[in-house]
Amino acid sequence: MSGTTAGVLAASKLTNAVPIVSEVLTDPVGFGVAASHARPGGNVTGVLVTVEDMPAKLLELGLEVVPDARKIGLLVNPGNPIGRLFRRDLEAAARARGVEAIVVEAGSRDELLGALQRLARENAKIVILAQDTMFLNERKRIALFAVAQHLPTLFGFSENVEDGGLLSYGTDLRDNWRHAANFVDKILKGARPGDLPLEFPTKLELTINLATAKALDLVIPTSVLTRADEVIE
Repeated sequence: MSGTTAGVLAASKLTNAVPIVSEVLTDPVGFGVAASHARPGGNVTGVLVTVEDMPAKLLELGLEVVPDARKIGLLVNPGNPIGRLFRRDLEAAARARGVEAIVVEAGSRDELLGALQRLARENAKIVILAQDTMFLNERKRIALFAVAQHLPTLFGFSENVEDGGLLSYGTDLRDNWRHAANFVDKILKGARPGDLPLEFPTKLELTINLATAKALDLVIPTSVLTRADEVIE
């Protein structure tokens, strides 16, 4: 099992025989670890962590919450290979909406505060954080820093919002782990990973933290609230 795309890529370079199962696959065909979604063909299989146009969907939600935003920030971890994919898609979505995207990198917990301060100085009205394990692990610090800089934050994981982020739309990680366990069970019973079709996320959630919205002096539109799967007060 591997809980990061970087881990999957590293492990696949070391072996093409040992099965590798991941609950957070991102573009496995593009990264060359699977021939196709239906028949991966190699030793990597599992569940995808993202869906098509997720960066664009996060941007649309952010612009619903802060409709006058003309600059949006994107925080990426340069050590995470999926960051460049997220950046590419978000920048394309921003151009289509006539919004300027400001991209800042943070590769460690010590760089988080400086990165958010820079986005605040650049007058970003929304900050979208790419799906990343480090950002997930440091979610409480990110939430505190972002509120201090008066920056609304949007994520792909609800766990970030449970610990103080403003809004998330994306995969239910717990559900992905359960599905990944099914892959392990099948492989232990003799199935070859290359014969097990990759699964797309079956559950996407919109989570909103109203306490954080209040701290940021934001009013979440009813049109967004009514679509939420979970509202934290």
